[in-house]
Amino acid sequence: MTKQLSQPADQQRQWWREAIIYQVYPRSFLDTNGDGVGDLPGITAKLDYIASLGVDIVWISPYFKSPMKDFGYDVSDYCDVDPLFGTLADFDALIAKAHGLGLRIMIDQVMSHSAEEHPWFKESRASRDNPKADWYVWADPLPDGNPPNNWMSVFGGSAWQWDSRRRQYYMHNFLVSQPDLNFHHPQVQQAHLDCLRFWLERGVDGIRLDACNFHFHDTQLRSNPPAVNRDTATVSDVNPYGMQAHVYDKSRPENLAFLKKLRSLLNEYNAVAIGEVGADDSLAVMADYTADGDKLHMAYSFNLLVPTCSAQYIRKQVEQFEARVKGGWASWSVGNHDVQRVATRWGGPDAPVAFAKMILAMQLSLKGTPCLYQGDELAFPEADVPYELLQDPYGITFWPEFKGRDGCRTPMAWSDDAAAHGGFTSGKPWLPVVAPQLARAASVQESDPESSLAYTRKFIAWRRALPQLTRGGITFFDAPEPVLALRRDLEGERGIVAIFNLGGDPVSFTLPQVAGAEQMQGYGLPGQVQGEQVSLPAYGAWFGLAPQTDASR
Repeated sequence: MTKQLSQPADQQRQWWREAIIYQVYPRSFLDTNGDGVGDLPGITAKLDYIASLGVDIVWISPYFKSPMKDFGYDVSDYCDVDPLFGTLADFDALIAKAHGLGLRIMIDQVMSHSAEEHPWFKESRASRDNPKADWYVWADPLPDGNPPNNWMSVFGGSAWQWDSRRRQYYMHNFLVSQPDLNFHHPQVQQAHLDCLRFWLERGVDGIRLDACNFHFHDTQLRSNPPAVNRDTATVSDVNPYGMQAHVYDKSRPENLAFLKKLRSLLNEYNAVAIGEVGADDSLAVMADYTADGDKLHMAYSFNLLVPTCSAQYIRKQVEQFEARVKGGWASWSVGNHDVQRVATRWGGPDAPVAFAKMILAMQLSLKGTPCLYQGDELAFPEADVPYELLQDPYGITFWPEFKGRDGCRTPMAWSDDAAAHGGFTSGKPWLPVVAPQLARAASVQESDPESSLAYTRKFIAWRRALPQLTRGGITFFDAPEPVLALRRDLEGERGIVAIFNLGGDPVSFTLPQVAGAEQMQGYGLPGQVQGEQVSLPAYGAWFGLAPQTDASR
């Protein structure tokens, strides 16, 4: 058995540590006006459904005014709703209903870059001496006309774009149409904090901070060195971005001071922040950004959003974060709007519902705040979107080796009526509603007590009554692949042992740490322990209470 991993001494019991986040991708949730794109009234209409899952926080991806070149992650007005999604009044109505249901609302904040259509950038690019001239990252060319360094865009190619108006390059970590703001300028920081205050005043309970380690850059514009060990887990091997060690273009130390300013503002409203971290060493950045209780409340990375699904890999991610954390907190996600759906990514093209149930139980048994992605409670597989219907510029650039993110962004299937596009829209949906998801539509599962939807509700309710699983420390046991075995401990409570078979074949093995443990009831997965012998069917699991004499270690 490995040694007990660190945990906060006083347990603090902050509500967000015990919460579950549910991500809504607005374009694909529910369309109420027939234009084929989901909207804010659609989210409001389905808040009862979300509340029925037992989750606590609803994270809503961007709905701000935007030219939609990156589907809302290119913001042209941080303080208004894009007409595609509705109005400020619609947002206020959403907040009111959510709070009435006991749900908290978390919104995306895309601070590192804006749309090129944003008035800030229009003014900045107009000349080199206007009031916002230095609000974005501008640089002179090298003597031969080339960009100032070798920095690359996540979406392919150079991170620098020539602008003929200023006769300079501007930096863009993502699309050319997403220029990077210069966070070294105090007015840029304050402008973003002011925009955030606008939403906090409207009742927002928290923020998800997009690309939160991209805010600052090296002012000397030094070129990145080559990557020593190329990251092919979180960056596709067809993308040259992974060939660099990103030491100068992101994850800069100045970001820590800004995150403290951000936390100070959030504290005024008792609001929380979760940061998205994409870095060469994401776990270290997560630990730094959540340390000491004065920056982000929690952070997540792409470390469990990868193709790899082995017990050893999952264990390594959690253990490494726990070894580095300084009182901070992780949010473990296995699915979101940027990666292939987990049922397909980890379970394969024909993953059974049993796989989705086991993965949910495993995710919700790790130490940290779980984040669920819309449709994963329904065990939706990845959609196969043909090239001619692709919308994602990332996928269009790297097709066919990388098909982009559209396959996980297809609309929710609320019913199995294909003619009605699964109940998503009365018009033509912006992405197709696919047959494999129609077969697992919400309406179909509502009447099935053995469905993935029913299991999600039952397991979340079961977990909520067990403080060990929401606040306890975590320890892992050695077990044969593909078995993940762990224990959650909380002072004053009996420890909980949880064992998961991540594979599609039955397993049987000896695990001394289960001797004398008492099988728990109500978690809804098949598995058996006799003495030290563990037997799990495909995608099975077992939960047990540690012996009374071995409690609260």
